[in-house]
Amino acid sequence: MAVVLINDKPVDIGNERLNLVQAAAKAGVFIPHYCWHPALSVVASCRMCLVEVGDKKPDGTVAMQPRVVPACQTPAKDGTVCITNSEKAKFSQARTLEGLLLNHPLDCPVCDKAGECMLQDYSYRFGKAQSRMIDPKNRPANKPDIGEHLSLFTDRCIMCSRCVRFTREISGSAELQVINRGHHSEIDIFPGDPVNNPLAGNVVDLCPVGALANKEFLYKQRVWFLKSQKSVCAGCSTGCSIHIDHNKDIVYRIRPRENPQAQGYFICDEGRFDFPYINGKERFDRPLVKPAGERSEPAESAVAWETALPDIRDVLKKSASALAAVVSPMLTVEEAYLFAKLIKGFSPQATLYLGWVPNVGKDESFPRDRKGNPVGPVQFTIRAEKCPNRRGVEEVLKHFQGEVLGFDRLIADISSPLPTGGEGAGVRRRPQALYLTAGYPPRLGAWLNDEQTKTLSTIPLLIVQDLAPTPITQTARYVLPAATFAEKDGCFVNHANLAQQIRWAVRPGTMGRTDGQIFLSLLGRRGLIQATKIRQELAAEIPFFAPLAVGDLGEFGVKLG
Repeated sequence: MAVVLINDKPVDIGNERLNLVQAAAKAGVFIPHYCWHPALSVVASCRMCLVEVGDKKPDGTVAMQPRVVPACQTPAKDGTVCITNSEKAKFSQARTLEGLLLNHPLDCPVCDKAGECMLQDYSYRFGKAQSRMIDPKNRPANKPDIGEHLSLFTDRCIMCSRCVRFTREISGSAELQVINRGHHSEIDIFPGDPVNNPLAGNVVDLCPVGALANKEFLYKQRVWFLKSQKSVCAGCSTGCSIHIDHNKDIVYRIRPRENPQAQGYFICDEGRFDFPYINGKERFDRPLVKPAGERSEPAESAVAWETALPDIRDVLKKSASALAAVVSPMLTVEEAYLFAKLIKGFSPQATLYLGWVPNVGKDESFPRDRKGNPVGPVQFTIRAEKCPNRRGVEEVLKHFQGEVLGFDRLIADISSPLPTGGEGAGVRRRPQALYLTAGYPPRLGAWLNDEQTKTLSTIPLLIVQDLAPTPITQTARYVLPAATFAEKDGCFVNHANLAQQIRWAVRPGTMGRTDGQIFLSLLGRRGLIQATKIRQELAAEIPFFAPLAVGDLGEFGVKLG
């Protein structure tokens, strides 16, 4: 057992290899720092974490070092004594802050980082907000275009080098560097080599001040107006934990949320910047119905939910003998469970198909060099599978149907010349009614090709639940609005069988309902959907999901299987 004394408070660190910043955190003591980050190498360049350190001898006496040392660079070991609140430590922290503010522009009211700036916060907690320097400040030129999504306000940089180390140690692309020396040092890119690697947006989160800015968020919203919701990215099967920052039902940005069981500390640019479709004005927000027999024109007749849902339930009941449904991997586990229960409730012979599983290229692991070759241990992976819940939906289908039928199988069954009443060993009847759920983000492009759209259009009764108009919605008799991951509660199961909770941040349109609420209404259940209750219900029914009986899946999720 290794015990460290933090401000005279003993802390057992066990066999963990920690520095004093981490050991102090276990004691509930915060040591201010800028350059240190748990996922990056230690450089001890900012000097903000200076503390007094000593050793406790076997006879109980304490020998303190005569000078302050950086806590981030000092390992915590048995008998280490760390003082963070002494006059010497506080004097050192205050002088470090004053030095950082010598050339820093005091333009907090116009800085995009105001409200979440570590320099701003530390100035009031650990130093002085005023500088004694009367000489002109050094004002290097800003670099508004160092990458597709990034701007660099060079005069605000405190040279912590987090961004430089990230591009070298995590992404491996090494676009950022420190140029010049001493008082004139600054961050810059190599000429003609912008920061456009697939993880580039993380340098904005890493920057402790307002130097690196996200162009898409710049000057859009003050952070103190934003509400933040914990959720999970729906961009790929990694299932990165995220914060959704929103205000007045508009999503303004997505940030990573630390999760050691999922992705660690970072997210990719696909997940970070692919959210404008959530705010899209072209999205459906109410049911559209087309009169029976009119399949050539778009369904433009909007009706009330109280009219559409009973009608859909009636036509599905009439078509139960030849009913099929597509369960999208964009649905949550709870929604897939309700949907499968709905379809099988009409007829045990109804067929469930797994929706299109988008795969783009191959898995990308980081760090990697400019040629895409892996360099060192894997720090982050972007999955080729661009849906969040294939594993969860597959387990639901296995329970209700005993097998998983892919989307290609649906196309083959519809194209089969076998008539509705045909028989044959292992041959499925041609569907006469199809309930198709989708909800894919627009960046994936058209998820149905022309031939598939034409094939699906031959089904007499077609119900499509999707985000926005597509060729297949134009041929559907009923069109229902789908909800995005930012608009509903539930859970996703990632590629490693980690079930994580998503929570709604914004409402699904002025007249919208979530997918789960639609299925709940079609099942004839009254009231608003409660994802926790549905999760406990499916946990009791499907053994694979038994660990979800806890209801709340916590900060990091629950492992299944």
